[in-house]
Amino acid sequence: MNTRRKFLQSFAALGALPLLSFMPNLKKRQKKYTEGLVVSTWNFGVKANTAAVKIMNDGGNALDMVTAGAMEMESDPTELTIGLGGLPDREGHTTLDACVMDSIGRAGSVCFLEKIKHPVAVARAIMEKSPHVVLVGDGAQQFALQNGFPKDEYQNPEAQKAYREWLEKSEYKPIINIENHDTIGILAMDKKGDLSGACTTSGLSYKMRGRVGDSPIIGAGLYVDNEVGAATASGLGETILRSCSSFLMVELMRQGYSPLNACKEAIQRLVKINSFMNIGDYQACFIAVSKEGEIGAYSVHPGFTYSVWKNGEHQVLTAGSLLS
Repeated sequence: MNTRRKFLQSFAALGALPLLSFMPNLKKRQKKYTEGLVVSTWNFGVKANTAAVKIMNDGGNALDMVTAGAMEMESDPTELTIGLGGLPDREGHTTLDACVMDSIGRAGSVCFLEKIKHPVAVARAIMEKSPHVVLVGDGAQQFALQNGFPKDEYQNPEAQKAYREWLEKSEYKPIINIENHDTIGILAMDKKGDLSGACTTSGLSYKMRGRVGDSPIIGAGLYVDNEVGAATASGLGETILRSCSSFLMVELMRQGYSPLNACKEAIQRLVKINSFMNIGDYQACFIAVSKEGEIGAYSVHPGFTYSVWKNGEHQVLTAGSLLS
């Protein structure tokens, strides 16, 4: 009994020690960046960035910026990888996934949503108006309708034509690159230096019905930690889901990695985790932003472009890659 009492007393004393004594030394943060910036996946991200910058200039915060940028892409009825114009699943239905995460750690996500024009706005409403993080399928649509989002029956004629052609052979080719990208991930920093992020997608074309990729999953397709930085991903979602890539990139930045080196390490980790797959059968692409306003990007295969607005100018850049 005395031995047990001494153990419990020792354990209690240990628990009274400051938590920080068990934590690794964190990188000393430099001065945060307060000029505002936006970075998004792929060259079409310029449109999203433009919409985000307008919101910033009108006094909006980082969450407003990424929401506006993602909605800009969802509003394009001809876009084949985002929104209601996106390519359908193998049964001919277009289903949408999206998420948001803000500077105070809140998050919202919608998966397998049909016939709603702006899934990213629904994800934000889930974050702000419900006690939940993720809603899916019919429940997500019901929530959207109850919160003022109208049902939209739009079908993209180009996507429907492509689907009919696909049915002739029904080949399943999941590799995603500049010619077949599937996501817009957008990260923004406002003039207060606060970060937010968003992802929106119609998902992998001709996917199995009900499939959900990384894009709406917090920690996989998107992660934001306002003390450290933010990251987002594009590519074959299954590979990114297995490696929790966006969370990993942010944690690597916490340990002192630059955004670029965090992206590189996360790509190497992803390839290792997915070593049972043929590396030629998938693409994965990452972007990351540090609290100091530094930006990095990297991918498995060449061809990943990303769009940046910083210091008053738009740029479309090509990321480095693990394979040449």
